[in-house]
Amino acid sequence: MAGRPRGVDDAEILRRTAEVIGRVGPAGLTLAAVAAEVGLVPGTLAQRFGSKHGLLVALAEKSARDADAMYERQRQGHDSPLAALIALVADSMAPMTTPETFANHLAFLCMDLTDPQLHEHALAIHQSQGEAIRALLTEAVAEGGLRAGTDPTALTGTVQAIIAGTGLTWALDRQGTLPQRLRREILSLLSSHVPPGNTTLEAS
Repeated sequence: MAGRPRGVDDAEILRRTAEVIGRVGPAGLTLAAVAAEVGLVPGTLAQRFGSKHGLLVALAEKSARDADAMYERQRQGHDSPLAALIALVADSMAPMTTPETFANHLAFLCMDLTDPQLHEHALAIHQSQGEAIRALLTEAVAEGGLRAGTDPTALTGTVQAIIAGTGLTWALDRQGTLPQRLRREILSLLSSHVPPGNTTLEAS
Protein backbone atom coordinates (compact mmCIF):
# COMPACT_ATOMS: atom_id res chain seq x y z
CA MET A 1 0.00 0.00 0.00
CA ALA A 2 1.33 3.42 -0.92
CA GLY A 3 2.46 5.59 1.96
CA ARG A 4 3.37 9.24 2.15
CA PRO A 5 6.63 9.94 0.32
CA ARG A 6 9.36 11.32 2.52
CA GLY A 7 9.43 15.09 2.46
CA VAL A 8 5.66 15.58 2.12
CA ASP A 9 4.79 16.41 5.70
CA ASP A 10 1.48 17.37 7.24
CA ALA A 11 2.31 21.08 7.21
CA GLU A 12 2.86 20.99 3.44
CA ILE A 13 -0.33 19.01 2.88
CA LEU A 14 -2.33 21.54 4.90
CA ARG A 15 -0.70 24.49 3.15
CA ARG A 16 -1.67 23.02 -0.20
CA THR A 17 -5.16 22.32 1.12
CA ALA A 18 -5.59 26.04 1.83
CA GLU A 19 -4.45 26.81 -1.72
CA VAL A 20 -6.96 24.37 -3.18
CA ILE A 21 -9.73 25.93 -1.09
CA GLY A 22 -8.76 29.31 -2.50
CA ARG A 23 -9.22 27.98 -6.03
CA VAL A 24 -12.34 25.83 -5.72
CA GLY A 25 -13.88 26.60 -2.32
CA PRO A 26 -14.70 24.08 0.40
CA ALA A 27 -17.57 22.61 -1.62
CA GLY A 28 -15.19 21.75 -4.47
CA LEU A 29 -12.46 20.44 -2.19
CA THR A 30 -11.85 16.70 -2.39
CA LEU A 31 -9.17 14.43 -1.02
CA ALA A 32 -8.32 13.58 -4.62
CA ALA A 33 -7.74 17.25 -5.48
CA VAL A 34 -5.40 17.75 -2.53
CA ALA A 35 -3.65 14.45 -3.19
CA ALA A 36 -2.97 15.49 -6.78
CA GLU A 37 -1.65 18.83 -5.53
CA VAL A 38 0.96 17.20 -3.30
CA GLY A 39 1.71 14.11 -5.39
CA LEU A 40 0.00 11.54 -3.19
CA VAL A 41 -2.83 9.08 -3.66
CA PRO A 42 -6.22 9.91 -2.06
CA GLY A 43 -6.04 6.81 0.12
CA THR A 44 -2.96 8.17 1.85
CA LEU A 45 -4.84 11.31 2.87
CA ALA A 46 -7.79 9.22 3.99
CA GLN A 47 -5.49 7.16 6.20
CA ARG A 48 -3.96 10.28 7.73
CA PHE A 49 -6.97 12.59 8.10
CA GLY A 50 -9.89 10.19 7.86
CA SER A 51 -12.10 12.26 5.59
CA LYS A 52 -12.51 15.62 3.90
CA HIS A 53 -13.99 16.97 7.12
CA GLY A 54 -11.04 15.63 9.07
CA LEU A 55 -8.68 17.40 6.67
CA LEU A 56 -10.55 20.69 7.13
CA VAL A 57 -10.47 20.32 10.91
CA ALA A 58 -6.72 19.63 10.78
CA LEU A 59 -6.22 22.77 8.67
CA ALA A 60 -8.27 24.86 11.09
CA GLU A 61 -6.44 23.41 14.09
CA LYS A 62 -3.02 24.15 12.61
CA SER A 63 -4.06 27.70 11.71
CA ALA A 64 -5.17 28.29 15.29
CA ARG A 65 -2.02 26.71 16.69
CA ASP A 66 0.25 28.85 14.50
CA ALA A 67 -1.59 32.15 15.00
CA ASP A 68 0.29 33.44 18.06
CA ALA A 69 3.71 32.72 16.55
CA MET A 70 2.72 34.43 13.31
CA TYR A 71 1.66 37.60 15.13
CA GLU A 72 4.84 37.58 17.20
CA ARG A 73 6.92 37.45 14.00
CA GLN A 74 5.02 40.48 12.72
CA ARG A 75 6.05 42.51 15.77
CA GLN A 76 9.68 41.43 15.59
CA GLY A 77 9.88 42.40 11.93
CA HIS A 78 8.93 46.07 12.41
CA ASP A 79 10.43 49.00 14.28
CA SER A 80 7.15 50.34 15.68
CA PRO A 81 3.96 48.71 16.97
CA LEU A 82 1.84 50.67 14.49
CA ALA A 83 3.95 49.49 11.55
CA ALA A 84 3.56 45.94 12.84
CA LEU A 85 -0.20 46.45 13.19
CA ILE A 86 -0.60 47.71 9.64
CA ALA A 87 1.42 44.75 8.34
CA LEU A 88 -0.59 42.32 10.46
CA VAL A 89 -3.86 43.65 9.07
CA ALA A 90 -2.69 43.66 5.44
CA ASP A 91 -1.05 40.24 5.67
CA SER A 92 -4.13 38.69 7.26
CA MET A 93 -5.80 38.81 3.85
CA ALA A 94 -2.71 38.34 1.66
CA PRO A 95 -3.90 34.98 0.23
CA MET A 96 -7.07 36.68 -1.07
CA THR A 97 -5.55 37.77 -4.37
CA THR A 98 -8.81 37.83 -6.34
CA PRO A 99 -12.49 38.31 -5.48
CA GLU A 100 -13.00 34.66 -6.39
CA THR A 101 -10.34 33.54 -3.91
CA PHE A 102 -11.94 35.74 -1.26
CA ALA A 103 -15.34 34.22 -1.98
CA ASN A 104 -13.95 30.70 -1.64
CA HIS A 105 -12.30 31.45 1.70
CA LEU A 106 -15.47 33.22 2.83
CA ALA A 107 -17.36 30.01 2.07
CA PHE A 108 -14.94 28.20 4.39
CA LEU A 109 -15.69 30.80 7.07
CA CYS A 110 -19.40 30.08 6.63
CA MET A 111 -18.61 26.45 7.45
CA ASP A 112 -16.73 27.65 10.53
CA LEU A 113 -19.89 29.36 11.74
CA THR A 114 -22.04 26.24 11.58
CA ASP A 115 -19.65 23.36 12.32
CA PRO A 116 -18.82 23.12 16.05
CA GLN A 117 -15.32 21.71 15.53
CA LEU A 118 -14.38 24.29 12.92
CA HIS A 119 -15.97 27.09 14.93
CA GLU A 120 -13.80 26.29 17.94
CA HIS A 121 -10.63 26.87 15.93
CA ALA A 122 -11.98 29.89 14.02
CA LEU A 123 -12.88 31.55 17.31
CA ALA A 124 -9.41 30.81 18.68
CA ILE A 125 -7.83 32.49 15.64
CA HIS A 126 -10.15 35.50 15.99
CA GLN A 127 -9.31 35.84 19.68
CA SER A 128 -5.59 35.45 19.05
CA GLN A 129 -5.74 38.13 16.40
CA GLY A 130 -7.62 40.41 18.78
CA GLU A 131 -5.06 39.90 21.53
CA ALA A 132 -2.21 40.68 19.12
CA ILE A 133 -3.93 43.84 17.87
CA ARG A 134 -4.72 44.98 21.42
CA ALA A 135 -1.12 44.41 22.51
CA LEU A 136 0.22 46.47 19.60
CA LEU A 137 -2.23 49.30 20.25
CA THR A 138 -1.40 49.27 23.97
CA GLU A 139 2.30 49.45 23.13
CA ALA A 140 1.66 52.30 20.69
CA VAL A 141 -0.17 54.30 23.38
CA ALA A 142 2.64 53.69 25.87
CA GLU A 143 5.27 54.85 23.35
CA GLY A 144 3.31 57.94 22.34
CA GLY A 145 2.45 56.72 18.86
CA LEU A 146 -1.23 57.05 19.76
CA ARG A 147 -2.80 59.72 21.95
CA ALA A 148 -2.88 59.17 25.69
CA GLY A 149 -6.33 58.01 26.69
CA THR A 150 -6.88 55.97 23.54
CA ASP A 151 -8.80 52.82 24.48
CA PRO A 152 -6.93 49.86 22.94
CA THR A 153 -9.78 47.43 23.62
CA ALA A 154 -12.40 49.54 21.86
CA LEU A 155 -10.03 50.28 18.99
CA THR A 156 -9.26 46.58 18.62
CA GLY A 157 -12.92 45.86 17.95
CA THR A 158 -12.97 48.52 15.25
CA VAL A 159 -9.81 47.16 13.62
CA GLN A 160 -11.26 43.65 13.49
CA ALA A 161 -14.52 44.97 12.06
CA ILE A 162 -12.52 46.74 9.35
CA ILE A 163 -10.67 43.52 8.51
CA ALA A 164 -13.94 41.64 8.15
CA GLY A 165 -15.87 44.32 6.27
CA THR A 166 -13.20 45.62 3.92
CA GLY A 167 -12.82 42.24 2.25
CA LEU A 168 -16.48 42.12 1.29
CA THR A 169 -16.46 45.72 0.03
CA TRP A 170 -13.33 45.07 -2.03
CA ALA A 171 -14.75 41.86 -3.50
CA LEU A 172 -17.76 43.88 -4.67
CA ASP A 173 -16.10 47.03 -6.07
CA ARG A 174 -12.75 45.39 -6.99
CA GLN A 175 -10.68 48.55 -6.64
CA GLY A 176 -6.98 47.92 -5.99
CA THR A 177 -5.76 44.91 -4.04
CA LEU A 178 -7.21 43.78 -0.74
CA PRO A 179 -3.99 44.41 1.25
CA GLN A 180 -3.87 47.93 -0.22
CA ARG A 181 -7.46 48.58 0.79
CA LEU A 182 -6.89 47.27 4.30
CA ARG A 183 -3.81 49.42 4.72
CA ARG A 184 -5.74 52.50 3.58
CA GLU A 185 -8.66 51.84 5.93
CA ILE A 186 -6.44 51.18 8.94
CA LEU A 187 -4.36 54.29 8.28
CA SER A 188 -7.56 56.32 8.09
CA LEU A 189 -8.74 54.89 11.41
CA LEU A 190 -5.45 55.38 13.23
CA SER A 191 -4.85 58.90 11.91
CA SER A 192 -7.56 60.27 14.20
CA HIS A 193 -5.76 58.84 17.23
CA VAL A 194 -2.23 60.05 16.46
CA PRO A 195 -0.90 62.99 18.53
CA PRO A 196 -0.27 66.25 16.62
CA GLY A 197 3.16 66.31 15.06
CA ASN A 198 3.70 62.57 15.38
CA THR A 199 5.01 61.08 12.11
CA THR A 200 4.81 57.41 13.07
CA LEU A 201 2.07 56.61 10.57
CA GLU A 202 3.89 58.40 7.76
CA ALA A 203 6.84 56.10 8.35
CA SER A 204 4.56 53.09 8.22
